[in-house]
Amino acid sequence: MRGEPSCPRCGGRVRAPGLFNDSWQCAAHGTVHPVQPVVPPGVEALGVVVRRTQVPVWMPWPLPVGWLFTGVASAGDDRSGGRATAVVCSGPGPLGGMGELILVAEELGVGLGARYAGIEGPDPGLCLNVEKPPDAKVLAGGRPTPLWHVSDTPADRAVFAGEACGLWLWAVVWPEQSGLLMYDELVLADLRDAGAELELVPCGALSPRLLRP
Repeated sequence: MRGEPSCPRCGGRVRAPGLFNDSWQCAAHGTVHPVQPVVPPGVEALGVVVRRTQVPVWMPWPLPVGWLFTGVASAGDDRSGGRATAVVCSGPGPLGGMGELILVAEELGVGLGARYAGIEGPDPGLCLNVEKPPDAKVLAGGRPTPLWHVSDTPADRAVFAGEACGLWLWAVVWPEQSGLLMYDELVLADLRDAGAELELVPCGALSPRLLRP
């Protein structure tokens, strides 16, 4: 399932650094941190992302009952390291049916979270009103972390965003009603700190959301 690096904002093809440009380029979005090809979920794939990233790799831990890790993606290259990570988990929704949650950690301006959120990026911008009380809270890396609902997103998903460790933290949930999951004060672990526990992560089949949000 190997592919080519792609633009974090639109998923389009990117041009590798060359003689006249030392950065990855998207025809539509200019200089970008490329999303590396996604491989089937597994402890090995997760370990590769964990070792090379410069940003957290957030995952609910412990996972909600019946939920599985179903994919990971990262933006960045071997020179810069990972500048954004996206982890998707899938399982029973709070109101029945199947739910999916993508957690994105990224530096300002990368645009991967906005792509999964379904908004024009690269950051939440006016879609995030932090002047009002937060809509949800998580415990990210041991710190209480407020999240706000992101407006103007597609009706099929619920999107929350905030700041953790000085970086954007996005939570995108399908279907929209499964957003109730975010009101349970999830505990998020940075898998860079997991050590041997990384091998205990239960894995499922690759979520298509990671490839086609």
